[in-house]
Amino acid sequence: MSTTQAILGEHPLTRKIAMLIRKVGPTDASVLVMGESGTGKELVARGVHACSPRARRPFIAVNCGAIPPELFESELFGHERGAFTGAVAARAGVFQLASGGTIFLDEIGELPPAMQVKLL
Repeated sequence: MSTTQAILGEHPLTRKIAMLIRKVGPTDASVLVMGESGTGKELVARGVHACSPRARRPFIAVNCGAIPPELFESELFGHERGAFTGAVAARAGVFQLASGGTIFLDEIGELPPAMQVKLL
């Protein structure tokens, strides 16, 4: 399957999206994919990943809206054993697990503003 084969359609806008994926994929740029829920943002992100030099590394999708604020830092950045009550073992975060691959942060707007600042 080619890198953008999963995006089907003959509409000019669909073709433009596939062309943009092929154009930005090989770059080292961060990409912001915007759209309503259910419009295929993750599919586009996977296409960019597949076209990138990171294609052989992990692609990790994170639904930011599903992470409780008190666990956000631990989920993304990991923690050491004993860092907080209930941390019985060290745990790698998403950034470490992606290790040279791609992280797709879905529904980032659902995060509290303070958490968004921490990401920056």
